[in-house]
Amino acid sequence: MARISVMTRRWSEPRSWTLETYRRLDGYRALPLALGMDPDSIIQMIKDSGLRGRGGAGFPTGMKWAFIPQGDGRPHYLVANADEGEPGTCKDAPLMTADPHALIEGMIIASFAVRCHHAFIYLRGELVHAGRRLQWAIDEAYAAGYLGRNILGSRFDLDITLHRGAGAYICGEETALLDSLEGRRGQPRLRPPFPALAGLYACPTVVNNVETISSVPYIVLHGVEWYRSFGTEKSPGPKIMSVSGHVNRPGQFEFPLGVTFREVLEEAGGVRRGHTLKAWTPGGSSTPMLTAEHLDVRLDFEGVLAAGSQLGTTALMVMDDTVCIVRACLRLTEFYAHESCGKCTPCREGNHWMVQILGRLEAGVGSEDDLDTLLDACDNILGRSFCALGDGATSPIVSGIRHFRDEFVAHYKEGGCPFEGSPLLSPALIGAHQ
Repeated sequence: MARISVMTRRWSEPRSWTLETYRRLDGYRALPLALGMDPDSIIQMIKDSGLRGRGGAGFPTGMKWAFIPQGDGRPHYLVANADEGEPGTCKDAPLMTADPHALIEGMIIASFAVRCHHAFIYLRGELVHAGRRLQWAIDEAYAAGYLGRNILGSRFDLDITLHRGAGAYICGEETALLDSLEGRRGQPRLRPPFPALAGLYACPTVVNNVETISSVPYIVLHGVEWYRSFGTEKSPGPKIMSVSGHVNRPGQFEFPLGVTFREVLEEAGGVRRGHTLKAWTPGGSSTPMLTAEHLDVRLDFEGVLAAGSQLGTTALMVMDDTVCIVRACLRLTEFYAHESCGKCTPCREGNHWMVQILGRLEAGVGSEDDLDTLLDACDNILGRSFCALGDGATSPIVSGIRHFRDEFVAHYKEGGCPFEGSPLLSPALIGAHQ
C-alpha cells in the first residue's frame, strides 16, 4: 500500500505554519461550507465518514459529538487534547508545529457543530515550539476574522484559549485533563457522569485528539466518499504513524489505515543493518508487544486487535535482536510507576511492586515464582484502576512474558542478562536489589 500525503501535505512547504501558506493550499475553504450547514448535518457527516478517535481509543467521533445534549441552556465546550505523552508517539507535535491552522479550522467547525463558543487547546508543556506556532496561528485567525465575533458573517462566535500543561502523563486521560484545565491536580474522575454531560466546569464537553480534529476540514471539503476511499470499511481514513527505535529511517509516515506493518517498516528503511526484528508495539508503550511473526498485521483497529494488541496512537516502537525484553519491561514499568497519579490503589501499589520484581529478575536474583506474581499483579490491576494508565502498564509485562518467557527464565537461571553488553541496572534500583 502506497504512502500518501493528506494530513501531512503542507508539512514540507516553506513557512507551512502561516495563514498565507494554509490558504494557498485549500486552507479555510471548508469553514464557509460548514457554517452554511445545519450543525446536526455536520455531526451526521462526521458519523457517515467513519472518523474514529486518533488518540488511542478509536471511539467514533461523530457519535461522541452527538452525545452533547442540545437546548439544555448550558455552555458547551470543545477541548483539543494536545498532551501527547505516550512513549513512542510523535504525530500531534509535528502536526501542530508545521500545520497549526488545520487544527484551528477543525476546532471552529467542530465547535459550530456542538454549539460551543469557547474552545481550549490543552498543550503538553514541553512542546514549547508547537506552542509558539499555535499561538501565532490563533492570533492570525483572529486578525483574519476566523475567530472572534460573527465569524465570516455567520453570527457564530468562538474564542480559542491555548493552555499549557505541566507535563504530567496522566493529563492525557481526558478527565484528568479537564481537572488540570480547571486548575486542580490532574487526576481521573469517576465516571459516570461522562464529559459529554458533565465535563469542563460541569458542562457538556467534547474532548478530541489533535489529529482527530485536524481531519474534520478534509471531510467537510472533500466529502464522505472521498474520505472513506482511504483505509478500510470499519477503519477509514488516512493515519499519521510514528516510527521509532531500531530502524534506518525513523520519523512520521502517513498511510491509509489497513497498511501492514511490513510495508511501514520497509518505508522506514527496515531494521538497522546486521540485526533482525525482535519485537514492536503498534501504538506506543501501553499497547501489547508483537513480534516478527506479526509482520503482516494490518494496522487498523480490527487487524491489530485480532493479533492480540491495540492500534493506540500508531506509535510503532521497533526493537531489534539486541534488546533485552526484561530490561525493556522494567524501564517501561518504571515510567508508569513514576507517572501514576496515585489516586487508585491497584495502579499506585501495583506498579511500585512490579518495578521491584522486574528489578530482581533483571539483576538475575529472581525466581519462577516472580513470573507468576507479576502476572497475578497485572490481573489485579487490569480493569480495576480509575483510568487506562493502570491497564496500559500491564501490557508490556503480560505480552513480554507471553512472547519471551524463555528470556525471563534465562535471567534467573543464568544469574543475569544473557545478552552481552546489556545496560546496567539504573542507580535508583541498585539498593533495592541488594
